[in-house]
Amino acid sequence: MNRRDLLTTLMAVGGLVLTGCARAAERAPLGKPLAQWRQRLSPEAFAVLFEDDTERPGSSPLNGEKRPGTYVCAACFQPLFDAAHKYESGTGWPSFWQPIAAAAIGTRRDYLLLVPRTEYHCSRCGGHQGHVFEDGPEPTGLRYCNNGVALRFIPADEALPELVS
Repeated sequence: MNRRDLLTTLMAVGGLVLTGCARAAERAPLGKPLAQWRQRLSPEAFAVLFEDDTERPGSSPLNGEKRPGTYVCAACFQPLFDAAHKYESGTGWPSFWQPIAAAAIGTRRDYLLLVPRTEYHCSRCGGHQGHVFEDGPEPTGLRYCNNGVALRFIPADEALPELVS
């Protein structure tokens, strides 16, 4: 690789890193400063939800969760997925084939690994949840690959928590 190609590559990677940092710094979910979210959440949950981090595969206790219920955003408690739409993808992260409602999530293109991916987040607070891929089961063919630390499971026999405002 010549010096010009190396410099171009380094500039592109640096731009991607700065773009990711700027996106996280611009967020003020639900009008709360990020410092308030940091106080409410575990360090791991904050890093995933508001700094676009990814938890280690296989580390979430939600991988083995099989009961009926609802998966809500760990930050604002908005319902995101029904347990009936969860399946074992073999990836090490909780996976779903559709959200509870299309309006529950928002998406954007993510180039952080230099390969375009579709990142999805809670539409209410903007908290990063994971990525959606087109290799899931029918009927949608989609795999919503979620960070377990970005979710909270509410069993069907318990009331959903009030939304955080």
